[in-house]
Amino acid sequence: MSIFKGAGVAIVTPMKSNGEVNYESFAEMIEFQISNGTDAIIVCGTTGESSTLTHEEHLDVIRYCTEKVAHRIPVIAGTGSNCTETAVYLSKEAEKYGVDGLLLVSPYYNKATQNGLYTHFKTIADSVKIPVILYNVPSRTGCNILPETVIRLCNDVENIVGVKEASGNISQIAKLAAKAQGKVDIYSGNDDHIVPVLSLGGIGVISVLSNVAPKETHDICAKFFAGDIKGSTELQLKAMDLCDALFCEVNPIPVKKALNLMGKEAGSLRLPLTDMEEANAEKLKKAMRDFGIL
Repeated sequence: MSIFKGAGVAIVTPMKSNGEVNYESFAEMIEFQISNGTDAIIVCGTTGESSTLTHEEHLDVIRYCTEKVAHRIPVIAGTGSNCTETAVYLSKEAEKYGVDGLLLVSPYYNKATQNGLYTHFKTIADSVKIPVILYNVPSRTGCNILPETVIRLCNDVENIVGVKEASGNISQIAKLAAKAQGKVDIYSGNDDHIVPVLSLGGIGVISVLSNVAPKETHDICAKFFAGDIKGSTELQLKAMDLCDALFCEVNPIPVKKALNLMGKEAGSLRLPLTDMEEANAEKLKKAMRDFGIL
């Protein structure tokens, strides 16, 4: 059973000027997402700056999000780590809060072998009962989860159900889809690849774009599933310049800037991330105006 189908937002973690989590703004963002048709909320992922949250903050943000959503749509908690023991701890705590699933990034810096990845993910998944989505983003982790490893995990571990594929390698995703034979829920991890991944049998996207354009991102998926491939493709192509602008600096720098421009009070970033360069900010503003959200 899939955790969700459609567009899930990889939601930002808004910050106050003093660097603390801004829960008031976070609540408003959650409501903005739900009211605009987002199909799931993914909290404390890359976009949520999980790497610079303390363990206490990380868990507080997950708990708060789960309580605010109150089962209206699924909540998936990012609880991955390059330390298996830490990931087990975060995952077990998140499960206690009532999240609907977990997103587990491949261990960064360690650069584990495929057997190491298998054992790492299996150990975490075996520690909980809720469903797990693997997160493959080799550009940030230095480690690629091969299709064979994804399929082996989904076959061997009952609650590992899918993968967020952010490798950007369409050939690899096609190979995964061909070999998985429908046994792996594949989510696009790149906003400029939503329609291509859906066309290969994917069931949705875990999206940065959804932070600023939740309805449109939802509609890309909904139109595709309804058989309106032309309408889905048109929306995907319309969003391409905005997708490009949202990744012209490392995520989540641009998306936080975009939300601030929209009056959403995403706030500042935690070091080592810094404010957007002015030339890139102008590019982002233009893309937002052209898309109709500014």
